Formats: sequence, C-alpha cells, structure tokens
Amino acid sequence: MAKALHDSFGIEVGTMTTIHAYTGTQSLVDGPRGKDLRASRAAAENIIPHTTGAAKAIGLVIPELSGKLKGHAQRVPVKTGSVTELVSILGKKVTAEEVNNALKRRQTITSHLVILMKK
Repeated sequence: MAKALHDSFGIEVGTMTTIHAYTGTQSLVDGPRGKDLRASRAAAENIIPHTTGAAKAIGLVIPELSGKLKGHAQRVPVKTGSVTELVSILGKKVTAEEVNNALKRRQTITSHLVILMKK
C-alpha cells in the first residue's frame, strides 16, 4: 500500500496499525511478566496493544519513506491472520477513485499482494 501510494502521489507523513494474531511469545494466561503490564494479559482472551517495527522496516525497503511513518500494533485473540491500516497525508490532493486505481495497478504488478477495497 505504502509503495503504491508513495509512487503515485507521494506520502508526506503517515501512521500505520497492524492488527494480527497473538504470537508464541505471549502468555496464554494472565500473570506477571516484568514491568510491561500489557504482556501480563492472556493473549487468547484480550486485545493487546503492542509495538511494531513495521513502520521502520518500510523505511529500509523504501528509503524515501524513512522516518515518515509511525506505527503501532494490536495483537488479537485469533490463531492466524493480519490486517494493516495505513492513514497518510499525501503530497497532492487526490480523489478516492485515483487512490483505488493506484492500489489496483499495484495489485496487478505484485501478484502476491492482496488488497481489499470497499466502498
């Protein structure tokens, strides 16, 4: 998403949220886990806010976006799956149709990318 939007319109700044299944490093029962109270919650029963390196990683893959995106994560009580939400200020004024077309073009170029667009 970020590459498609940046290549088409330029991303000035943005924030991304990754929402994904809990991981094997999380506890399955409530209990003390150091100073991070979020880590003390049972992973299979709670939505747990967490940090993510995804925004920084985008800067490594797309150097022009380095430092332009902030990110955070939510780990949710499902076994598998993830979704990413990207909110950004673009370098020019665009319509929803232009954004959708840019994402559709990128989806055609990158066959493994799945983008769900809904009106």
